[in-house]
Amino acid sequence: MRYLFFLFLSTIVFGQQTKKVDFKTANAYLSFDVPNKKVMGKMVYTFEVLDKKVDTIYIDARNMKFTDVKVNGKKKTGWIASANALKLYKGFKKGKNTLEFRYEAQPKQTLYFVGEIYPPSTELDAVGQPQMKVHPDMQIWTQGQGKYTSHWLPSFDDVNEKIIFNISAVFNPDFTVISNGTLKKKALLEPDTAWYYEMDKPMSSYLVMLAIGKFDKHSEISASGTPLEYYLRPEDKDKLGPTYRDSKRMFDFLEREIGVKYPWGIYRQVPVLDFLYAGMENTTSTIFAQDFVVDETGFNDRTYINVNAHELAHQWFGDLITAESSTHHWLQEGFATYYALLCEKELYGDDHFNYELYQMAERLQQAAKNDTIPVMNEKASTLTFYQKGAWALHVLRNGVGEEAFRTAVKAYLEKHAFKNVDTDDFFAEINKVSNYDTNSFRRRWLEKGGFEVQEALEILSKNQFMQLYLKLGDLADKRFAEKKPIYLQILQSDQFYPVKEEVLFQTADVPFEEKAELIRYAMQSGDIRLRQAVARTVTTMPPSFVNEYITLMDDNSYITKEIALNVLCSKFPERQPEFLDKADGWIGFNDKNLRILWLTLAYKATGYREAEKEKMYAELLEYSSPKYESTVRQNALANLLYIGKFDAVMLQNLVNAAGHHKWQFVKFAKDNIRKMLKKDVLRAQFESLLPYLPESDKRRLEGLLGEK
Repeated sequence: MRYLFFLFLSTIVFGQQTKKVDFKTANAYLSFDVPNKKVMGKMVYTFEVLDKKVDTIYIDARNMKFTDVKVNGKKKTGWIASANALKLYKGFKKGKNTLEFRYEAQPKQTLYFVGEIYPPSTELDAVGQPQMKVHPDMQIWTQGQGKYTSHWLPSFDDVNEKIIFNISAVFNPDFTVISNGTLKKKALLEPDTAWYYEMDKPMSSYLVMLAIGKFDKHSEISASGTPLEYYLRPEDKDKLGPTYRDSKRMFDFLEREIGVKYPWGIYRQVPVLDFLYAGMENTTSTIFAQDFVVDETGFNDRTYINVNAHELAHQWFGDLITAESSTHHWLQEGFATYYALLCEKELYGDDHFNYELYQMAERLQQAAKNDTIPVMNEKASTLTFYQKGAWALHVLRNGVGEEAFRTAVKAYLEKHAFKNVDTDDFFAEINKVSNYDTNSFRRRWLEKGGFEVQEALEILSKNQFMQLYLKLGDLADKRFAEKKPIYLQILQSDQFYPVKEEVLFQTADVPFEEKAELIRYAMQSGDIRLRQAVARTVTTMPPSFVNEYITLMDDNSYITKEIALNVLCSKFPERQPEFLDKADGWIGFNDKNLRILWLTLAYKATGYREAEKEKMYAELLEYSSPKYESTVRQNALANLLYIGKFDAVMLQNLVNAAGHHKWQFVKFAKDNIRKMLKKDVLRAQFESLLPYLPESDKRRLEGLLGEK
């Protein structure tokens, strides 16, 4: 009990440190041991002791080794390193202090080395050190959301400790190093290059970032003069336009809408391989997933627009002002989600904006059946923090009025800039500009579970498009013959496309002969979305429509192509060679959805290119290997499991996947292995692999084999 009490007491003391000690600046000088996935660094902190009664000062540091620790320039100081922190207990004084130290870490999370890693070299470089060879496709990047930066950089898990971070890093000169702030200089330090980044305003530690890789930079200037930098791998240079489309326009819009100039001086964005989430709003430098790097065809199916706007909005809501605790997390995610929608409204109009809100409302209403945790609760779900938080702001903006809302948001940001906030801070500004009952609003939308369906519908129904969309539901019980003239009128109108899509979705179970006129009109419209709705809903068709359906394979949509190829090969096996020949050479998204589908269908097709079957299977196996991103690997593994050969290489790649850093991919791998282990034959195959697996994969498989 005494031990547990000590841990609890230490947590309380550490949480109160910001009231007694104020860390001001952090200068980090970093280098990397890529083969061993290590980071080494020298840190220089300045801090002020506010209360002379402080006996211990903590810096969060997970499993790090420290040397040369100096407080105020003196080595003879008192310090100790635990598994979680560097603790100073002597050498500092009330007032201003400096802290210097060197450290080394081999992080298991937060700092990721992805891509192919060369083993340690025995060759020496220009200064007599072991030469570090770096594979050209290798990347290093961070994801510090929450309390995780302390796994690679001695820093602060407490978001209320805001510091001016200056990050410098030394790396191979063929690579680009990106961090927070302004790049002050680059210097050649044989055999490497040093990059020096500086901030001039404080931020929370979770917003510190690094991204290192082979990147090309593209630049433009915002209307207010802020430099905007867009990064891409050299091989993705043709995807610059569709990937970063409307970035400057959204930046300019948010500055106008928020009323507060972008606070950080420069803004850059960089996509990385195998990123854990869609994006992360690191101060000045957003990291996002490579999956959003698209060509013109891919842009028709999947865009970076919403993620782009969301992470940009965070530069104000989250970075400039930061919620003091998880209870108020909606002040970051709800605001970023809502302002991203406002960006989309600027780009695509009011109907699009309301339709997106409607889709959110449907998800929230469905989730409310089981999710009863309110917005203002640290255990709230992501859906609640993001989308219910956004809906709450929409309700508030409607109740207060748009101009009053803008006035309040501007005052809120300016008053608390570079500080921490809670919900009361925001409502205080709302109450200055409006008599709106924020107490009732708070109870309904922030402190109560569920979703206020009626209030949401009343707001949505102010939009004419939404009125029509909602009325479509009233037709559900009518006979198709009665509805058909209405459906055809809607398809022939200039209404926003989701209404037309809904018409087609509502006819999914209607026999083709009865709805043929609607289907052919949608096909002849040339609208990619309507044609895709046909692809999704018409899976049984008469021979007279097949040739029309085949034209879907020519649409500028990787999703439509995938659906059409699947349907045609399934429903008309006698014509498979024709469809497969037409699709040969397709690649698709970054996950190679079309190529992997083609390989699978071609391999399974009886009598089709029999001499190439072995080569097809080998290509699928290659895509399942660690050489590729997890999205490609998972797609390939799923198709290999469908084929069902269960060869040793595929099983090894599946076991390796279970040790990936992306939890979604790990879950896929482990779930499938567990399912396969229930069959004695496959269990025996997995057991036979054990002697040939790398040690980490071997331990992982032994753990799965040992589960009951």
